[in-house]
Amino acid sequence: MGLLERMRIHCMERVLPELEKVPHFRSSAPALPPHLLTGLKGEDAAYFYLRRKGYIVVARRWSAGNLRGDIDLIAWLGALLCFVEVKTRTAHDFAPAEAQVDSHKRHTLRRLARSYVRQLPLETIPQMRFDVVSVYLVPGRAQDIVHFENAFGLDEYRRV
Repeated sequence: MGLLERMRIHCMERVLPELEKVPHFRSSAPALPPHLLTGLKGEDAAYFYLRRKGYIVVARRWSAGNLRGDIDLIAWLGALLCFVEVKTRTAHDFAPAEAQVDSHKRHTLRRLARSYVRQLPLETIPQMRFDVVSVYLVPGRAQDIVHFENAFGLDEYRRV
């Protein structure tokens, strides 16, 4: 990644949170609860983390419409399609953030990923993987991001 691309990502990372505040000043709608705001900040941090690693993020908070749930980030890394679940915490608890991706959540993500791939205008199914990104936004400390590539497979018993 070139210097200009890194500078562009850095500028976007600094400006985006400020731009997201503008609708709240003009709207009488209630603000989001703190836990949802924390989740959105974590997704933004994961987005910029992946961009710096060379991923091309093509969707954020993607949902199928007819299925429950959403996929936090969908990105390409070369010819590999990555479905990314982001877990954000404001403290390093006893259990790590990635432990919250249980079998039910994995099942939901797999169903959504299949739905996403079906709507792609490709002749062959791309190689896919499921990643989990844990983001720790501990007050007074630098953000900590842990990326688990290929965290689980397309089915429960074998990897993609």
